[in-house]
Amino acid sequence: MFTNLVQRFMHSPLPRLVIRRNPRASINTTPGAKAHVYGKFTLLEKGIVLSSLSFLAITAFRRRRQHAVVHASIKAEDLKEQADYLHENGDTEKLYAFLSQYKESEDAEILWRIARAWRDMAQLSTVTPAEKKRMIYESREFAKKALEKDELCWAAHKWYGVCLSDVGDYEGIKVKIGNAYIIKDHFQRAIELNPKDATTIHLIGLWYYMFADMPWYQKKIASTLFAALPPATFEEALVYFQMAEAADPNFYSKNLLYLGKSYLKLKNNELGLFWISKAKDYPARSEEDQQVHKEASDILKSMGR
Repeated sequence: MFTNLVQRFMHSPLPRLVIRRNPRASINTTPGAKAHVYGKFTLLEKGIVLSSLSFLAITAFRRRRQHAVVHASIKAEDLKEQADYLHENGDTEKLYAFLSQYKESEDAEILWRIARAWRDMAQLSTVTPAEKKRMIYESREFAKKALEKDELCWAAHKWYGVCLSDVGDYEGIKVKIGNAYIIKDHFQRAIELNPKDATTIHLIGLWYYMFADMPWYQKKIASTLFAALPPATFEEALVYFQMAEAADPNFYSKNLLYLGKSYLKLKNNELGLFWISKAKDYPARSEEDQQVHKEASDILKSMGR
């Protein structure tokens, strides 16, 4: 088809019409002039054909580019949907392998999903300590990049807070406690942007619980970093765990567990054991769920249940 187009172009009047309008192509009747003019004809015809080919190539490129932009947009949406599906089904290793292809993305919605996948992968017992550390630091960087791309992305705030907390495990208790307010600020910002996200509400409850349950030596360190320790109590933690449960009933085995643990801390054993039993019976979809099952079972056994 393309060859036929070029042939039709070559035999059309256009090349000769253009040549006659070229001031350098004056007619010469002296001997040898015919060959000279013919040479000019050939060169000009080749130039016109090449220009035509270039035009056709540019047109084709533009069409491919337009198609690629549309395709990329559709692909990005499919990518997010596939990532969420794998996450919800606990296919951590498949999700990690899938998103490894998109580490250079500039899309905040994809970047925070990569941070989540790296963080989830780091929690698996099958990864080595060195791999876990690498993934945790990388997850923080992906979440940070997501925030840089879109400060209004609520999930980027949430996962940056989570990943920043994880990094604290490698940088010492001073850094971990020092980052506490930064982490809480990101969780609160995530809730401002999306008040219905049960996971973020749970994370703020966990923040209060950890400070309320902080050992004395950590409190001493915290007192050197803050003018006053964060006013955290088990009652405040319980409120957030209850809010998370109300926002999405039975959404997370760990929230069920901490509901129970908060009640136990407040000496309400009846409700404490009720929620811990629910955590134990929660369907295990991930390795984290299995860890929750074990902790819930240990608590129940220790209390004669």
